[in-house]
Amino acid sequence: MKKQLRNALRSSWFQRAVGFLAAEFLRLVWRTNKFSFDPPNVYEIVEPMLPAILGFWHGQHFMTPFIKTKESHRGKVLISLHRDGEFNAIAAERLGIGTIRGSGDHGSAFHRKGGVGAFKEMVRALADNYNVALTADVPKRSRVAGLGIIMLGRESGRPILPFAMATSRFIRLKNWDRTTINLPFGRGALVGGDIIVVPPDADAETMEKLRAQLEATLNDATRRAYLQVGCPEETANG
Repeated sequence: MKKQLRNALRSSWFQRAVGFLAAEFLRLVWRTNKFSFDPPNVYEIVEPMLPAILGFWHGQHFMTPFIKTKESHRGKVLISLHRDGEFNAIAAERLGIGTIRGSGDHGSAFHRKGGVGAFKEMVRALADNYNVALTADVPKRSRVAGLGIIMLGRESGRPILPFAMATSRFIRLKNWDRTTINLPFGRGALVGGDIIVVPPDADAETMEKLRAQLEATLNDATRRAYLQVGCPEETANG
């Protein structure tokens, strides 16, 4: 029985069905939540900087495809090679976002998880005028920014645009990244953080400073997003 269930979960038809349903559910969430933007002219600010690297926290990612509001906002998102990533990839592509498969981890598992190839593909995508979105966390360490996204900024020469999205109605899972499932019929907020530009000659000390800055601005943007939809800070932080 366990083997049959495992095979069903891995089957392409099941993954496509879950991805399709997830995409349509998220579309409903987007359409039935009234979103505010902070700053209000966030698109006017960032559009001259595109293509850019879009950074956000793991577990707070479900609404991120909807930052694309124009056909000219071409984007790709980094999604893991894990089985759960298949569902996310199918949903993202149905919502009009391209996918890059691999790991953003630049630690011991970087080569094993396809990180080198994914990193090169992200650099190429940015050079081809695609925005690239990825989570900033170190895998399995929620709200701790890694150096991978900073390295991408240095290699590509593109700015990092941190942001957070929140809805007033949600379910939060008790897992390592505090995955938040956004729900329809409420209020939403998109909050931009401080833009980070990595110098092409950034040394290890500068990289670490920018990593810490990214972590701080993402935490602040997340806190502000939840406050804007009426959630106290302690609720937002799980």
